[in-house]
Amino acid sequence: AHYTTVTNSAAVHTKTTMKTAIIATLVGSAAAFAPSPVARVESSLSYAKELDSMAGVSNEVGGKVWDPCGLSDYVPADWARRAELSNGRSAMLATVGWFFPKIFGTFDSTDVTTTDPIDAILQADPQWWCQFIVICGVFESWKYNQEMSGKSFLGGAAPAVDYLKLWPEDAAKQEELKLKELKNARLAMIGIAGLVSNHLLPGSCPVPPGF
Repeated sequence: AHYTTVTNSAAVHTKTTMKTAIIATLVGSAAAFAPSPVARVESSLSYAKELDSMAGVSNEVGGKVWDPCGLSDYVPADWARRAELSNGRSAMLATVGWFFPKIFGTFDSTDVTTTDPIDAILQADPQWWCQFIVICGVFESWKYNQEMSGKSFLGGAAPAVDYLKLWPEDAAKQEELKLKELKNARLAMIGIAGLVSNHLLPGSCPVPPGF
């Protein structure tokens, strides 16, 4: 009887040891696939300080730089301003183009016969888009050459384009004019986004009937 008890105890001990070994093996295998801790790498370049000397801060943004996503920590301020002005100026032209055919009608054309701006994009012959892309490329090349000669599209130097001679000599008035353009550009970007959104989702934005 004593032998049987010892044998049973040894068997139980062996089973317990085997279970423990199996569990340890499974835990070790799972740990092998667990992600190892990686040290956080900071990629911030901190361009925010460059914004202090740029136009754009006004009552609409609380008298301070409006950058809730912290993009100025990663994007050069000068590049961001160029992108903002380029998109804003395009948005101003797009807004005019959105209203023009609905008020004055379309030009004589055999391909574009609608006053709906989105449909007009689809109706336009591909050759017009090719010409448009070429013109944009030529204009961008000309802009680059003008900037290489010391002129500016941002208002920091002699303007590259000023056919109406609107650029003032007084420094304070120059800053005022730059701020006005920025405000109009920002408003146009919001405006054209609202027009397109209302076109795709009628009633989503407060847009006058017919537009």
